[in-house]
This record gives sequence, structure tokens and C-alpha cells, in this order.
Amino acid sequence: MTAQQGEILLEVENLKKQISSSDAPPELKERVSESCQGLERMAGQGIYPQHFEQVRHYVDWIVNLPWQKKSDDILDLKRARQILDQNHFGLEPIKERILEYLAVLKLKEEESASTKATADEEGIMKFMRAPMLFFVGLVGTGKTTIAYSIAEAMGRKFERVPFGGIGDPLYLRGQARAYPGAEPGQIIKALRRAGTRNPVILLDEIDRVVEESRATIMGVLVELLDPEQNMAFRDHFLDSPFNLSEVLFIATANNTNSIATAVLDRLEPIRMPSYTDDEKITIGKNYVLPRMMKESGLPEGSVKIDEAVWPKIVRPLGYDAGVRTLQRTINGICRKVAKMVVEGKGRQFNLTESNIKDFLPTW
Repeated sequence: MTAQQGEILLEVENLKKQISSSDAPPELKERVSESCQGLERMAGQGIYPQHFEQVRHYVDWIVNLPWQKKSDDILDLKRARQILDQNHFGLEPIKERILEYLAVLKLKEEESASTKATADEEGIMKFMRAPMLFFVGLVGTGKTTIAYSIAEAMGRKFERVPFGGIGDPLYLRGQARAYPGAEPGQIIKALRRAGTRNPVILLDEIDRVVEESRATIMGVLVELLDPEQNMAFRDHFLDSPFNLSEVLFIATANNTNSIATAVLDRLEPIRMPSYTDDEKITIGKNYVLPRMMKESGLPEGSVKIDEAVWPKIVRPLGYDAGVRTLQRTINGICRKVAKMVVEGKGRQFNLTESNIKDFLPTW
């Protein structure tokens, strides 16, 4: 036996051990073990298996996916409410919907504990399936950030899958291993990054896919979002069903005009409201300014803004529905203050109607 044959046989044996100790489904383990045995036979005959790297890459994905691993939900409604209020002003209907979902989970968990029921795939997990939330609103209204807060409130891992410019459904479903350089789709990749089978996955901007591929991508979305189908979602690369029923999918879009009816039918649409000037002033004072000061390295109290100045900060270029312009404006103010602090021009700055032009960004 040559040294190369010995190395290959050792590698194959290591792959078999990884597979046997993984949480992958038994039928998948058996199939991969058969592939490994084929590699052993070829190596024993002095033939270098050309698809050895392909099998190793496949095994790497199988053993690193969270087939059974899940995080424990934090079902404390008071804590969840505190996190949502801390990160977001208003949005009461949305906050109530999240708290309702947590309440249902908590009651079902207590029921299962009292009856000593087992949480198998077809039993208790059916009533614990996550809702498919769908936030619709103009840019800057907080669609993405509310998803982060939901994950934080529940104590789940968070992953984002951007849909802007997607032109190939294989981006979501993966490519078959017969093709060179095949990889799983973004859903399976998100699960591996999260390390749990019940993360929050944000499907961001599902209305911005390429027009030519819209129909096929919407077809994949239907399977992802349908509770009766996502229990056995099949990625082309894995070629084995993966249970997505415990994933909390959250979708966002600016509008619903280009989204298939079948997809909308499986989502729970929630309209993200536009903010009034008064609401923006409150958000600017209590949320944006403290965060931007911290990000700029400014100590608390180093920037004070007079009440009369806030309308000019909120609407420097006219009305917009979201708070992104507000964030950019306050960020620009904090940068100018940081520069003045470093230059030794002071430690505390009060923005008034007479000096606000010195701090506002120029366009």
C-alpha cells in the first residue's frame, strides 16, 4: 500500500467517524457511509477517487448542521416588552403580536411539562410552529430592526437573507452536488451560521427579486413559508429533508405589488407606519441621539439640544416616512462634536437656534 493510499483510507475512516457521531438522520448517515465505502474500495485498488474532495465537503456540511440542536426560548413577557420598548418607540400592534406569540409558547410549554409529553417532530411541535410575520412599509420605518429585537426578546439566534437582486432560485435552494463547486442554498447556510434549528431568519426585501426569476423564487418562498411543507424542506445540495418548522421567518417588503398571491396567503402582513414629526423628535431624543453619542465615543451629557432646534434636525430636507435621514443627521452632528472635542474646543456643547447651522451636515 502506498503512502497516498494510506492517507486516503485514514481520511475516509475519519469521515465515517464524523458521520456516525453526528445528529444527521439515519438514512442520510447510511447513504454517506456507502459513499465512504466506495472511496475505500477505490483507494484499496490504488485508484485515487476524483470525487474524494466532494464527499469530504458534503460530510463537512452534514456534520455541522443543527439537525437536533435548538436554543431555549426566553418566554418572559415582561422582559420581552422591556426589550421591545427599549429599542422601538410606538409600534404597539406589532409589540402586542409578538407578546401574544410568546404567551402561546409559554402556555404550551407548561402544558407539555405537566403532561410529560414528548416534543417529537409530528407531535407537540405542530402547535409551536412560528408565525410568518411580514412587515410592509416605506424605507427607514424599522422593518429590519424590529426583526433584530424580536430575536433578542426571544433569546434566539438571528440571521438575515437579503433578497435584493436575487435572480436564481438556487440561491435559496442550493445546487446539486453533481455540479462543480456546488454549495447549499442561503437558508441552509443561515442555519449553519446560527448553530440552531430554531433561529429567527429575516427574509429581507422579498419584493426586490429580479423580474425574470420572480415566479420560480416565489415558488421556493411558498415552500419555505408553508407550515405543511417546510417540515421537510429539501435543499438540492443536501438532498435530504430538513425540518424548518421551528424557524421564525420574518419577511419585509416596501410594497406587496410584485409578491405572488400564494406567498401573501402564507404570511401575516403587518403595516409599518410612517412617523410624524413629533414621533421623530421623540425617537431622536430618546433612541437615536444616545446611540449615536455612544458610537462616536462621546460621554453622556456632552451634547445638549434645545427643544426649538429639533424640528430643523428632524426635517432638514423635507418630509420622509422613515428615520434614516434623522439618523444620518444626528450622526453628522455627533461627528462634528467629536472633532471639536479632539481639537480641544470644549467638552460640552449646547445646540441652539443660533449655532445649529454649524453642526448640521451640509448638502
